[in-house]
Amino acid sequence: MGYHDVPADRLIMGVAAELKKSVPEVKQPSWAQFVKTGVSRERPPTQLDWWHIRAASMLRRIGRFGPIGTSKLANHYGSAKNMGHRPEMFKKASTNIIRKLLQQMEKGGLIKQGAKGVHKGRMVTPKGHSMLDKVANEIQKHMNIVIPKTPEQPADEVPVQKEAKKVKKQSKSEAA
Repeated sequence: MGYHDVPADRLIMGVAAELKKSVPEVKQPSWAQFVKTGVSRERPPTQLDWWHIRAASMLRRIGRFGPIGTSKLANHYGSAKNMGHRPEMFKKASTNIIRKLLQQMEKGGLIKQGAKGVHKGRMVTPKGHSMLDKVANEIQKHMNIVIPKTPEQPADEVPVQKEAKKVKKQSKSEAA
C-alpha cells in the first residue's frame, strides 16, 4: 500500500503535519501572511499553516506526476479570475510561491531536479517517498480500510438478482 491508495485530503493534512514536525527547512516566510496565492484570488489564505499544506500538496503532486516543473504546478494551482461583467478567465497561480516551496523541499531532501526520458523537472527522492508512504500507512491504520485483493461475489447472488428482476417485471405487467 502506498500514498496512491488513501484519500488525498487526509494524506495532504498528514504530510503537512509531518513537514512541520520533521523538516525544518520548509518554513513559512514572513511575507506569506500577506500574499495572495495568485492573481485570481481576492484575499490571502485564511489558514495559518497554508504554506505547509501547499508544500504537502505539491509533494504529493510531484510524487504522482513527476518530473514536473513550476509552470505545470502553476497551471494546477491556478483558477478562474472574476472579470466583472466579462466572462471569467483562467489565471495561473503564483510561481514565486511555488518556486520558494520547491527550493525549500530541495534543501530538506524531499525532492530533486532530474529527468525521465524527455521530461525534466522536480522528482521525489526516496526520503520524500518514505515520508508519503509512512503517512499513508498511518492514515490507513486509522481508517481500517480492508481492500480485497480479488473481488469475489458468491455465485448464488447473481441468479437470484436476475430472477427477482423477472418477478418484478411480471408483477408490473399483471397489474396493468
